[in-house]
Amino acid sequence: MTQTIIDPERVRNLLRERGVDSLARASIRDIVRIVNILEKESGQHFIRMEMGVPGLPAPAVGIGAEIEALQRGVASRYPMIEGLDDLKSAISRFIKLFLDIDVDPQGCIPTVGAMMGAFACFLTANRMDETKTRTLFLDPGFPVQKQQCRVLGQEFDSIDVYDHRGPKLEAALENILGRGKTSTILYSNPNNPSWICFTEDELKTIARAAERHDVIVIEDLAYLCMDFRRETGRPGQAPYQPTVARYTDQYILLISSSKAFSYAGQRIGMMVVSDTLFQRRYPDLLRYYASDVFGRALIYGAIYAISSGTSHSAQYGLKAMLEAACDGRFDFVAEVKEYGRRAHIMKDLFTRFGFRIVYDRDLDDPLADGFYFTVSYPGLDSGRLLEDLLCYGISAISLAITGSVRTEGIRACVSQIGEEKFSDLEDRLRRFHEDHPLNP
Repeated sequence: MTQTIIDPERVRNLLRERGVDSLARASIRDIVRIVNILEKESGQHFIRMEMGVPGLPAPAVGIGAEIEALQRGVASRYPMIEGLDDLKSAISRFIKLFLDIDVDPQGCIPTVGAMMGAFACFLTANRMDETKTRTLFLDPGFPVQKQQCRVLGQEFDSIDVYDHRGPKLEAALENILGRGKTSTILYSNPNNPSWICFTEDELKTIARAAERHDVIVIEDLAYLCMDFRRETGRPGQAPYQPTVARYTDQYILLISSSKAFSYAGQRIGMMVVSDTLFQRRYPDLLRYYASDVFGRALIYGAIYAISSGTSHSAQYGLKAMLEAACDGRFDFVAEVKEYGRRAHIMKDLFTRFGFRIVYDRDLDDPLADGFYFTVSYPGLDSGRLLEDLLCYGISAISLAITGSVRTEGIRACVSQIGEEKFSDLEDRLRRFHEDHPLNP
């Protein structure tokens, strides 16, 4: 290497100091800490693509409502565990207008981010039947959700769905669900990190398989309405956000306010439980909770034990944003389309300098430009690629920790790369490419 901006020996020493044998298996937070140290020591800013944080300002409508709530004194009072009544109604209305799904407000529950919602799901849904305790992840996916299962001592299975799209999906699901050990299926749509999007037919396939084997589908909609190839996001107008909830009544939706609403710092998300599932009784839940009714066990058992509710003032901020979106006063999709523009520019830069897009197609369609994309570099595995990129002031994460079978690849997040950083990214990728010539 001759054109690095960070001393390669310092990078290697820091990895040893941090106990990181290979960046291929390093967690997102491990890499965040390593980059923070390198930035501080070197005085060089990094092109930071490792963490999916919003890169847009939080909406004024949410901030204003939260400030007003704080001034009214809500900070001194505990919120109800199940959430504010007005917020629950706002979530129900939002789901109807943007997904065209009817759900009772009782099943609309604010959580401390969608990640806490997933944890509560595992605590409840994976304990409803003592013979069925495993989660099937339709990967690649968000690595921390698997870590949550590990923390709970729960086992899981994985399918890299890129190789099982369309008609192949049903056989892949049946291969695992047919063993009779699965309690939940979890996936994100659009997908983190590949940005592939399930079609309506594929969602029907997932729903049919889940109902055939009495499995709950947990749909992570962190990137709600962010498939920018479709004009979703107009309240009460088709096309709506695709969802498995149209095809089964055994679902839980996890909706984050971090990406779509750029409200990550307040740690508030939404969990939406179907009416049927909320009221369903599972006698095995009594091993852990005071009620065998799923919704009651979820709220007054799992969520109560985890956090005893969600930030009081943040609930008012979320309510205001949802109401503004439903009323047509806040076009959250128009705001986040900026991520698609950045992805288009960044993918062009990477491929210009020898990188290849790993997940490059969405069935027969070109991949959408969105919050993430995936790349590899010929001749380098993901651990070596990440380590070498650090020397050029570029950070990302390995696909190996996402459940992907394409372990040579890395995930790039576009959110922190604004217009002012494109020239630096281009210069650093050029240096990298010149120092890593490809075989003709």
